[in-house]
Amino acid sequence: MARSVRLARDFGLVCGNLPTGPGNALTDVPGVRVGHRTIVRDALRTGVTAVLPHAGNLYRSKVLAAVEVINGFGKSAGLVQVDELGTIETPILLTNTFAVGTCSSALIRHALRDNPDIGRETATVNPVVLECNDGWLSDIQALAIAEADALAAIEGAAEGSFEQGSVGAGTGMSAFGFKAGIGTASRRIALDGRDFHLGVLVLANFGRAGDLILPDGRRPRPPKPGKTPVDAVEKGSVIAILATDVPLDCRQLRRVTRRCGAGFARLGAFWGHGSGDIALGFSTACRIDHDEGRDLIGITILNENRIDRLFQAAVEATQEAVLNALCAAPAMVGRNGHRRPSLVDWLDGSVN
Repeated sequence: MARSVRLARDFGLVCGNLPTGPGNALTDVPGVRVGHRTIVRDALRTGVTAVLPHAGNLYRSKVLAAVEVINGFGKSAGLVQVDELGTIETPILLTNTFAVGTCSSALIRHALRDNPDIGRETATVNPVVLECNDGWLSDIQALAIAEADALAAIEGAAEGSFEQGSVGAGTGMSAFGFKAGIGTASRRIALDGRDFHLGVLVLANFGRAGDLILPDGRRPRPPKPGKTPVDAVEKGSVIAILATDVPLDCRQLRRVTRRCGAGFARLGAFWGHGSGDIALGFSTACRIDHDEGRDLIGITILNENRIDRLFQAAVEATQEAVLNALCAAPAMVGRNGHRRPSLVDWLDGSVN
């Protein structure tokens, strides 16, 4: 971790029984990179998080992908083409609801820089941006995210450990009445005598206060002093980015990615009418060459009789990633004095 924080396992909160990857993070999948741009000033608590499936030219070397819309109250970009073609060809950006257009433009410019034939000699590009509403803690009407912020998150993306909690797109996010944000976890899976990994990164901004269920059965309820909302209605959102180096086709990827929803449900979420709950998954095991000249190409895929291992890994990693987002995020005061308490303070007994 880039800064000292406590995560779910530091409080004995363990999700499932599969082993974690070496860093218990999305970046345990070889080649995957994560970067943040955090904006905290005046009434702003917002930012951008970038996920890169690999460090090369994604437009020229696409990865197989799938999307599962659990509840479609959202304003994301690029998901229709991902669902149709089963590939990702840009970095994936997470941000606030009103910054989707800006981040899409930044992704297009980023792709044009390395691929000047886009939209002229070859196809256009499909920017992928997912969002949650950070308007309780941040002045979302300020439209504060600039293309430069999105590009900074991309350029700063790196392998290895990365910050969790109130950072990047998670800066102004909340979950179950507590401060939340970015969280991650991973699981290790043995196949044919080799170790593979499945990792999940979440942008957690969902769940009613009092609905959270910890792995040990406790149900934390945040205090409601001052300008802390009651959260009687579920109208938040949660985004899960799932990555694996297990070879899967698009249909298998969607089946695995769908299980992120079970991870959310284990925590007490029911995907309310006004909640945008989306999972996007990709595999780094097979790349699709944009300029492929052959008529037929071959890929290796998982024996479907082994897929339950990935289902379990997706559920456990998603559940733990959300808990890590909550544990890594300190209490915050934001726009107009609006507040969100810290789950860690509740776990420590600092609040009742």
